[in-house]
Amino acid sequence: MTPMPTLRAAAEIPVSRRPAPPTWVVVALACAGQFLVVLDVSVVNTALPSMRADLGLSAPGLQWVVNAYTIAFAGFMLLGGRAGDLYGRKRMFLIGLALFTLASLAGGLAQEGWQLLAARAVQGLGAAVLAPSTLTILTSAVPEGAARARAIATWTAVGGGGGAAGGLVGGVLVDGLSWRWVLLINVPIGAVVLAGALLWLVESRAGGGRRIDLPGALLVTAGLATLAYGIVQTEAEGWTSAETLVPLAAGAALVGLFLLVEARTKAPLMPLKLFRLRSVSSANVAMFLCGSAMFCMWFFMTLYAQNVLGYSPLDAGLALVPSSLAVILGSKLAPRLMPVVGARNVAVLGALVAAAGFGWQSTMTADGAYLTAIMFPGILMMLGAGLSATPLAALATSGAEPGEAGLVSGLINTSRTMGGAIGLSVMSTIAAARTGGAVSPEALAEGYALVFRTGGGVMLGGAVLMLVWLPRGVVGRG
Repeated sequence: MTPMPTLRAAAEIPVSRRPAPPTWVVVALACAGQFLVVLDVSVVNTALPSMRADLGLSAPGLQWVVNAYTIAFAGFMLLGGRAGDLYGRKRMFLIGLALFTLASLAGGLAQEGWQLLAARAVQGLGAAVLAPSTLTILTSAVPEGAARARAIATWTAVGGGGGAAGGLVGGVLVDGLSWRWVLLINVPIGAVVLAGALLWLVESRAGGGRRIDLPGALLVTAGLATLAYGIVQTEAEGWTSAETLVPLAAGAALVGLFLLVEARTKAPLMPLKLFRLRSVSSANVAMFLCGSAMFCMWFFMTLYAQNVLGYSPLDAGLALVPSSLAVILGSKLAPRLMPVVGARNVAVLGALVAAAGFGWQSTMTADGAYLTAIMFPGILMMLGAGLSATPLAALATSGAEPGEAGLVSGLINTSRTMGGAIGLSVMSTIAAARTGGAVSPEALAEGYALVFRTGGGVMLGGAVLMLVWLPRGVVGRG
């Protein structure tokens, strides 16, 4: 088969005369930034009960500890990607990381629930500026072909490992110190990565003098956040209440207005012509579906371990270590398989493996054994996630123009993260509807099991979509 075109080097307009650093240094810094932003999606899960007790948060408030971060993260990521193209990838990396680190400090010192939620939202904004630059900086440093596929696989593995390691890191910190350290730990790590980026990264951009589309950024962020808020309201108000329907309608209207603005503006935040590329449109829809199921896996597995099986935060984190290793294994296997069987087929295989894991996990009970109720199904889910994410990221960025590199990187991150945010809102509603307010281990297990059955259905649907829509070409052949 003819190799698919891959993302060309993003350093189209170098703005620094400093010599390029060793490739491994650039890859390490990019992956460190990605690890931090993905870690903070999941690291708070094991700390949620402690946060609730200390700050007096309600059950919906706990959900917003997660969603305030993910919605801001996803909503502003297109803006962050475009800003990197226009104003410099290194500059946006530094600004995003600094904002993320300072917000982590504020969240760790919060004394009221609203202060924690505000800090989490600002953290998400910093992550949105930082994350697109991590992939663009990496692809600019590594020649296209097999070497770049391996680098993307490393980036994917580190991102997946960050999500997976969140439970363990959070458990260790909550048990050994306090919930505040799940946020405060970012401060010294962020400072070290910030210093390394200042010292070694070389600036580049591909803006061509264009302006940033601020109205588009505000509309898409407001639209996505309002939609997510409407979905969250269904848990307490139901799907037919005004409290749910009004924000859902408003969110849909804002997203529609965003698309109208993008079609008419001279320098759109998200050029709609990008979606004429089959690789971009299909991979992003597939990533959205995978994200909606996979993100929920960590959240509900942690709740199941603690609320049903009675695990401590540390025990819950340790229970998910095999899953963490599985996602890394899947991410590293994917680039080896892609040149042989094709990126599309690897992505489909990953979705099917994950769906099998979701199906197994949906058999959970209130007295489940660790091996069959957590470890083995978790390994299947995360092995499948690793196998799917690398080819989807490679396909999404294939064929993009150099000046759109940051935007496309931001778009694929947006799809995964926004899928996770909306998926969590929907799945929480499904679990709450099944339990009917009951808090016994048996009732909770039934609610969580329904979530995993639903996630398995989503993954099967994603596999079918990938099979019929993703391009057939091979990515990653050197």
